[in-house]
Amino acid sequence: MTRADQQHRGVAAARLGEHELIRELENIHRSRHDTLLHGSAAALAAHTARMAELEAEYLRRHPDRQVSAGRTREGARARDPQR
Repeated sequence: MTRADQQHRGVAAARLGEHELIRELENIHRSRHDTLLHGSAAALAAHTARMAELEAEYLRRHPDRQVSAGRTREGARARDPQR
């Protein structure tokens, strides 16, 4: 990866402090819809790669994070008994 690529992508997710990682995740999720609808193919690819990097780092740091029952397949099926 070139230095220009690194500057364009931002600080490596692993180097971010906890607060900065959360802030970056909030920002990238907030901008996702607009990027999907209006960004170029290159912008969407860069956005997707950065989002994946940030999310992977969050999951690496929080492997035992609390998962809401409603956010599982079983929980979704319980909400929609017609399935």
